Amino acid sequence: MKQQHPKETAKFAARLRSAIKDAGVRVSATTVAHEFNLRYWGEGISSHAARNWLMGVSMPKQDKLLVLSKWLKVSPEGLLFGTPPQRPIDEQTNEDQINLVDQQLIARYLALESEHRRVVREVVDGLAALNPKKDQ
Repeated sequence: MKQQHPKETAKFAARLRSAIKDAGVRVSATTVAHEFNLRYWGEGISSHAARNWLMGVSMPKQDKLLVLSKWLKVSPEGLLFGTPPQRPIDEQTNEDQINLVDQQLIARYLALESEHRRVVREVVDGLAALNPKKDQ
């Protein structure tokens, strides 16, 4: 098995803790293990394994990384390498379709604290569920 570099695991751990915090979840090994195990199709992880991820002792394998990224709504590359994750808005529209008001709204959203951003995401998700896209 390939040995992981201590600096890389430490950077991964910092990105993971940040993503968990941004998702409005308590950064604790027990919480991470519980939330992860709710979403993972295989044998779950222990709190000790989650602690190792959070402390930079080890990094998850690819299948577990994908579950973490889906749960935390960040790209696997963003967690693993620190590359900026693709924003969901990038998938649906191009820069020309975002007007000044939308740009200002996005900037104000990004300036919010992580808990407030989580609330905004939940409100938007709820509104989107009430008004599904019509077939074009």
